Amino acid sequence: MRRVPRPPHGPVAIATSPWIVVGAGVVVMVVLLFVALGAYRGRSPAPDGAQPPALPVPSAVAAPSVPTSVPSVAPSSAAVLPGLSGRASVLPSSTPAGSGSPSVDPTVGATGRPTATRSPTRAAPGQPAMTGRYRVVQSFDGGFIGEVSMLNRSAQSRGWTVRLEFSGGRLVTAWVEGVPQGTIRQSDDGFTYVSGVEVSPGGSVSLRFHMERTFSTPRECTVDGVRCNGL
Repeated sequence: MRRVPRPPHGPVAIATSPWIVVGAGVVVMVVLLFVALGAYRGRSPAPDGAQPPALPVPSAVAAPSVPTSVPSVAPSSAAVLPGLSGRASVLPSSTPAGSGSPSVDPTVGATGRPTATRSPTRAAPGQPAMTGRYRVVQSFDGGFIGEVSMLNRSAQSRGWTVRLEFSGGRLVTAWVEGVPQGTIRQSDDGFTYVSGVEVSPGGSVSLRFHMERTFSTPRECTVDGVRCNGL
């Protein structure tokens, strides 16, 4: 009688049965898969709209402050303001009623130099209060436009009268720009214009006129009886 061979044990059995190795590998892989799934489910998902943490921004290094030297001002001195007297250190007080007008000192301008206070132009002794200058503004075929510019050199408002005489010709019109018009009186040798408004002290005004069929240089031009300049 033959003996039935016994199945091998231990490593020899594993070597002779390869399916055991394959089954063990499959079991190990399944175990690792479950472990990985458990670890993934254990993580909390990031909330919607969450942003990654911002990296710290290095703070700017402040530049060292440079001390500014401020010149010290003596307590007794005060800054000079435009329009104030060069000797006064405070605002001038109002003048009481009935008292005389205070003396006016040269004002100090922005450059620190004293500037003269402007006052209305006054006519010098022997000089007319109202002076005029004649000129031709525009010349064209058959006529021209002339102008008499006047300046009030007196200390009060004044009216004025211009007299122009030509060798023949015809006056078309005369006017003053920007002020009420005056009165025109025509004659055979020219015209006279009387102002409709007075000129303030130091102010100026210009009378313009349109003449035809005559020379542009008048025979006579006077303002309040004084001959015009520019002829």
